[in-house]
Amino acid sequence: MRVLLVTMYFPPAGGGGVGRPLKLATHLPELGIETHVLAPDDPKWLYRDDELAVPPEARVHRVRYVGPRGRLPAEELHGLDGIDRLLRQAALFSRRLLVPDEFVSWGLTAIPAARRIVQEEEIDVIVTTSPPASLNLIGAAVQQATGIPWVADLRDSVAANPDRNLDKLAVRIKEQTQALVARLVARRANAVVTVSDTISQEMRELGATRVETIPNGCDFDDFEGLEYHPGDRFRITHTGTFFGHRDPRPFLSALANTEDDVVARFVGGLRSADSEFAAELGLGDRVEEISHVPRSAALELQRDSEALLLLLPEAGGRGRTVPSGKIFEYLAAERPILAAVPPDGVAAELVRQADAGVVVAPDDVAGLTAAIEGLRARWKKGALVNGSLSEELKERLSRRTRSREFADLLGDLA
Repeated sequence: MRVLLVTMYFPPAGGGGVGRPLKLATHLPELGIETHVLAPDDPKWLYRDDELAVPPEARVHRVRYVGPRGRLPAEELHGLDGIDRLLRQAALFSRRLLVPDEFVSWGLTAIPAARRIVQEEEIDVIVTTSPPASLNLIGAAVQQATGIPWVADLRDSVAANPDRNLDKLAVRIKEQTQALVARLVARRANAVVTVSDTISQEMRELGATRVETIPNGCDFDDFEGLEYHPGDRFRITHTGTFFGHRDPRPFLSALANTEDDVVARFVGGLRSADSEFAAELGLGDRVEEISHVPRSAALELQRDSEALLLLLPEAGGRGRTVPSGKIFEYLAAERPILAAVPPDGVAAELVRQADAGVVVAPDDVAGLTAAIEGLRARWKKGALVNGSLSEELKERLSRRTRSREFADLLGDLA
């Protein structure tokens, strides 16, 4: 069986969107599936990680990217006012005119390339993994032109984005266009794979007939050889980018209420406004901001921490039902997790099921303070549980197991 995996994020791109396509390209060939990957040559990624290795068994095809570079508009606008802010807003506005997202123009080069690869390599199934949502247009176009089955792998919802400000007309138009893409996926894809039951249900309600939930998984092998070295301060580490409703301020407020030997490391940094908030609290060197680092360095920092901070907002109920992929990386690190997440949600249940840490509501400052103090007290006594998972749970949560589930689906369609 031959599969073409279309992804916007693939090494040397960095960041959270790379993990799922990279691991599929790693494990599907191990299962006897000839795996081709179509990715941009350089889409001016927001993050780059030149240390990430491309799996040698996958055949990677690069095609020119035409479109804007990745940006964080809120950061670019922070601190600007008057004419400077107006000029920067004008520069950013053109991105809002591209629908369903700013990466849609990649289809101009990706669709012809995908059609050629399908024909020349005798591809049996095409898989698009999104976001960005516009990748689904590539899958639909290639399916129509070649007749091969199309699997739409949704790492996030296509139907709704809780982080968008719908007060703005351009944003409402983008949201409406993305909803059209969701209906296209439901109507045309031969199978839809999602990372959560909630997204699966959304697609069923839109009319998709074959929908399977295959969550993200844990990469336990990536932590082999990495060690925890007890520190002289209680180090709580958060890795990842802050965007949308993700708010570190309740945690920072709780941190200010605890002993001075408790420090927080933000790998990937904080938003400028949140850094200013931490300074106003007088946290000083108790907050360490580390710029984006290669994934290998991020994994080392996670393993070599007293605890890991998982922040997941309520986001209109979304935080309860769609867990961040970061939780699987934290579970694989096998360090105690301080989960500031909706207590009745999927992420909370995973932490409890694995007995991997403490769950507190994300905006509960008193609860977060108590949780930090409790973890610190255990650390001082030398009784801090290390977050180890059972072998049975490791097998069930592993990325290899998830890839086998994906391979079974592909086998049914080919």
